[in-house]
Amino acid sequence: MKSLFLTRRFFLLVVALIAGLVVAFFLPGWLLPVQLALGILVVLTLLDLVLLYGTAAAGGGAFGRRVLGDKLANGSDNGVAIYVENRYRFPISTQTIDEIPHQFQRRDVLFQARIQPAETNIIRYQLRPTKRGEYEFGALNVYVASPLGLVRRRFRFEQSQVVPVYPSFLQMRQYELLAIHNRLTEAGVKRIRRVGHSMEFEQVRPYVPGDDPRAINWKATARRATTPHAADALVVNHYQDERAQQVYCLIDKGRVMRMPFEGLSLLDYAINATLVVSNIALLKHDKAGLLTFSNQPGTLVPADRRSGHLRKLLEVLYRQKTKYLETDYERLYVSVRTQIKQRSLLILFTNFETLYGMQRQLPYLRRLAKEHLLLVVFFENTELRAYLDGPTSTTQDVYNQTVAEKFAQEKRQIVRELNRYGIHALLTAPQNLTVNTINKYLEFKARGLI
Repeated sequence: MKSLFLTRRFFLLVVALIAGLVVAFFLPGWLLPVQLALGILVVLTLLDLVLLYGTAAAGGGAFGRRVLGDKLANGSDNGVAIYVENRYRFPISTQTIDEIPHQFQRRDVLFQARIQPAETNIIRYQLRPTKRGEYEFGALNVYVASPLGLVRRRFRFEQSQVVPVYPSFLQMRQYELLAIHNRLTEAGVKRIRRVGHSMEFEQVRPYVPGDDPRAINWKATARRATTPHAADALVVNHYQDERAQQVYCLIDKGRVMRMPFEGLSLLDYAINATLVVSNIALLKHDKAGLLTFSNQPGTLVPADRRSGHLRKLLEVLYRQKTKYLETDYERLYVSVRTQIKQRSLLILFTNFETLYGMQRQLPYLRRLAKEHLLLVVFFENTELRAYLDGPTSTTQDVYNQTVAEKFAQEKRQIVRELNRYGIHALLTAPQNLTVNTINKYLEFKARGLI
């Protein structure tokens, strides 16, 4: 009986019969038709029960199955597919309810469909997690009704499974495919002109129209100039990017990184960007490393580019959590000084809300920039920007926007102050963090700064 449910159509018919009996109390001539209708309803309900419970196919009448990956990507849309198969000999109407993890707080995962005999209906929907960790899916419930539509039978498929939510590997794969096909510009990555030849020599090759004349190797050309056509003997030096450079992502896990934007914390934005930038660095034949820090030393993954290194970074990033205390930049400097011996590109993901807050940490940032190429990445308050762009209707709104503009101006002042001491700075909206960071990395590569 736990699988039996009466439909809305059944209750509407019962209400109509009750109304008919009320009318029959005043008009006795209506009593017989109402009694006849009541008998027909009872017979049809019994027939519907027989159809759903007595004539089910050998496979059980209906079958449902949920299909999703072994892990979900944080901050990305993850596809989920549900397969519902009709094993009855007649068409059925289904209502499918998937018991998704409570973290999503969604009550709209209900799908209706009409399925012909021996056919399978595929339901596809997407889930966007905003926190890393383990998510537990419950059972898959399929409510089946026959063409009569008076009762429904529930089929419950126990597909309880725990799925971990990792940093956005879907975003990483997207940029990886674009990088392989040299199509990063489609994702907003700028094409940067190379300055000079701050690259490694690879080989000499024949000159073709459009090559830089400054790259002509005159000595090699003189040795090959045995033909009457001098242009055919021209050869040029071919360069490739300098390889095996170290790229470290330094992630601040202090309380300033707990601020949420569009459901994701700043720490999760930094973690997703770190995964993508590390993968791009590996594709560019550089070494990628990771260092996390807060009020105490965090996790260090030495820079490397061996097989399986990206998987190691993914597992370490999956376990990171924000702290509630203020970050200790002195400990960060000591960790970098003692554990990163070779000059490297340090991409520091943090957040400064005030100029004073940055100036307190400036001595340690200057020491880091003296020994390494330091890029400080911090976040623009997009909600503050939306408030500044909004209309003003009262004097109070003008005062509030003036204060908000002061905070926005202070962010820009932080960038100028860092640049004044030779420290590269990037102020970006959280949703543009990945693209802007890749742009900076490729710019440094093109300029030969690493």
